[in-house]
Amino acid sequence: MRRINFGCGLSAGDSWINYDASPTLRVQKLPFIGGLARRFTKPVFPRNVLYGDIIHGLPEKDCSVDAVFCSHVLEHLALSDFKKALIDIKRILKPGGIFRGVLPDLQQEVKIYLSDDQPTACSNFMQATRLGQLNRPKGHMAIAKMLWGNKPHLWMWDYKGLANELDLAGFVDIRRAAFQDSTDAAFGEIEDQRRWDGCLGFECRKSATEKNIESQTHAEQSQMKWTRSFRP
Repeated sequence: MRRINFGCGLSAGDSWINYDASPTLRVQKLPFIGGLARRFTKPVFPRNVLYGDIIHGLPEKDCSVDAVFCSHVLEHLALSDFKKALIDIKRILKPGGIFRGVLPDLQQEVKIYLSDDQPTACSNFMQATRLGQLNRPKGHMAIAKMLWGNKPHLWMWDYKGLANELDLAGFVDIRRAAFQDSTDAAFGEIEDQRRWDGCLGFECRKSATEKNIESQTHAEQSQMKWTRSFRP
C-alpha cells in the first residue's frame, strides 16, 4: 500500500510517504549544507519528510497511490492552485483510491462571528480565519516568509463549496468526514484530533472505473507514433 501525506509539516507518519513544500525543508535537504542547515534553521523536519509541492505536481507516477491525506493545507492555496492540486491528486491515485483531509470550516467561523456581539467581532473573525494581517511584513526576511512560507489563508471553504469542487474534479463518494472514521485504519496514524475539532473533514474517492486521462493521452500518443513508424 502506497499512501501520501502532503503538506505534512512535522506530522510525518512512519508508514506514509510524507511531503512538504517548506523552503526550510528544501534547504535542509540540500547535499553537504543540509546537515548544517538542520542545526541553525527552524523547524527541524523529520528525516522521513520529502520535499514536494502539490501545486507543481508530486513526484509520483500516475495511478500509483492508494490513499492521499492533507491536514490544514488546502486553505493555504489560491483558488487556481487548489484546482491544480485536485488534478494532481486524482492523477496519482489508483482507481478507487481515497482522498481525505481536514481544513478550517468557514461556515463555522461565520456562525461564531454572527453570534458575537462584541465590538471586536470583526477583528476576531479576521484573526480566526487568518484572512487578515496584524502588521505589514517589514524587512527582507519577513517579506520572504510571507511570499514563500505559505502561512496566510488564501481561500476558505465550507462543506458545500468544497464538495462541489471535488465533484467538478471528478471525485466520487464525497462525504463529510469525522476524526478517524475512515475505512482505512492507516489514516489513524497521522490524524490529530486537535486539528479536527471544529473543523471541516472530508473524504472521497477516485472512481474505480476511471482511467487516468493523462496516462491515457500518453498511451494514445505512443500508439500513434508506433503506428506511423510502420507506415510505408
